[in-house]
Amino acid sequence: MVSERKKGHILLFLIGLVLVVIANQLISKYPVRFDLTEEKRYSISDASKQLLKSLDDVAYIEIYLDGELPSGFKRLKKAISETLEDFKFYAGTNIEYKFIDPSVAKSQQARNEFYQSIVNKGIQPTNLTFKKDGNKTERLIFPGASVSYYGKEKAVMLLKGNQAASAEEQLNQSIEGLEYELSSAIRTLASDQRKRVGMVLGHGEPDSLDMAGLNNALLDKYDVFKVDLPNKTKTLDGYDALVIAKPTTAFSEEEKYKLDQYIMKGGKALFFLDALQVNMDSAVNGDGTIAIPYELNLTDMLFKYGVRINQNYIQDIVCGNFPVVAGNMGDQPQIRMLPWPFFPVINKFGDHPIVKNMDAISMKFAANIDTVKAEGIKKTPLLYTSEYTRVLTFPVKVAMNDLQKNLDPKLFNKGEQVMGYLLEGKFTSMYKNRMLPDGISKSGFIESGQESAIIVCSDGDMIRNEFNLKTGDPLELGADPFSTTVFANKDFVMNSLEYLLNDNGIITAKAKEIKLRPLDKVKVAEEKTKWQVINLALPILLLVLYGIGRHYYRKKKYARF
Repeated sequence: MVSERKKGHILLFLIGLVLVVIANQLISKYPVRFDLTEEKRYSISDASKQLLKSLDDVAYIEIYLDGELPSGFKRLKKAISETLEDFKFYAGTNIEYKFIDPSVAKSQQARNEFYQSIVNKGIQPTNLTFKKDGNKTERLIFPGASVSYYGKEKAVMLLKGNQAASAEEQLNQSIEGLEYELSSAIRTLASDQRKRVGMVLGHGEPDSLDMAGLNNALLDKYDVFKVDLPNKTKTLDGYDALVIAKPTTAFSEEEKYKLDQYIMKGGKALFFLDALQVNMDSAVNGDGTIAIPYELNLTDMLFKYGVRINQNYIQDIVCGNFPVVAGNMGDQPQIRMLPWPFFPVINKFGDHPIVKNMDAISMKFAANIDTVKAEGIKKTPLLYTSEYTRVLTFPVKVAMNDLQKNLDPKLFNKGEQVMGYLLEGKFTSMYKNRMLPDGISKSGFIESGQESAIIVCSDGDMIRNEFNLKTGDPLELGADPFSTTVFANKDFVMNSLEYLLNDNGIITAKAKEIKLRPLDKVKVAEEKTKWQVINLALPILLLVLYGIGRHYYRKKKYARF
């Protein structure tokens, strides 16, 4: 006969088993997740969740990062897999992904053709050298992915971040940006309606070839239209955002009124403006030239909105290069690249998702920006120079002869300068308490606006592309024709528009931060032996103590029988 005590144990076991089965069924039907990490690295933003739940077809993702990888890229691969598993949790069967090793082709020709097909998609390779089993190994790696949805395809670079950071920090920045890069690609492919971006013309803006890089970048996500503002008779309401790109002639009061009322109605705008103009042909000859102010007639409007672009040039000891002909070899000129402090390289950014983990940005002949009082407007600095700057106020001499001089750090003592601002809030019209332009009726005038946002940068050249030195074709925005460097100018413009126009807030995913917690190498070396002994001896000691204690417990328990 089974004792009552054993019956009780069996009954408790069966009840526990039933509860486990019921809990299993409930969890499979109503899954829950708990992210116990400090920085919530396994959580995704509400915007991404909403996007993934709304998918009505399968998004296929191919990641070209597999096979033999160094430890850092294994970590990146693991993070990609974890992010996509998080995506599957919310999208279910509408997310499918696989990792591909591009080097597994059977022949060299087939491998090269596959490599070229990946490059043609827009994924650039990285040539890595690392040690394996004590031997030096070299490998071509494609740290990117191809996302397909409803027959459309988009390439995504997954290795991003600031090139000035260490390799470990750059990988960490790439991991932080995985959710945004993948979510943004899926959203672009899944979107039925593309936002409308207007390029404001009519004030001496650069021609279409100079803006080809920007235009091509915008067309990847938006419908782009030319807005001939002087001849625009209708309102600007049909555009989701306007880009004012390096104008060189003045805006009339009527044109400013159109822009002002567009912003009052909640319209978004990006201003890329030069404060001074310089003739480079004169600058490279003799004693140089003097930069003179542009008369754009926009100062009072921007002042009302909360910023002022100063009439100066900022020189930065952290700068780009300028090509100088140092001589000839036969009939070929020999070009020497010299640092040119009028070309600041922006590598310090504000605390905002637009510029999170941004790589360096190239500027040319840029001014600094001051803020002024504007009720209800939040002003967020986005772009900073280095701390080693000079502020040259009008009139500013620009001469190539200065390239030959050493950059004396003692002269660059003006500290960080802000070169770009994000302004958000309910703007007040510059025509409030002022006479309206001639011919404008007061009937439709809006003096206090809806919630809106604008971005103001003090350089028009940052959105102009350079040209291939051999073919003369326009280069990608941010590409330097004299080196292999590609600055992040395009990323800045696209992130800015993403933030201004993104109603569902995907860009908030860029706020994710994953902290690096490196070991203290000095402390590790000093305490290595101690922790080895603890790790090896302590578990054995605990087992011995447990065995001794259990032995005496049992001996005491049965001693009374």
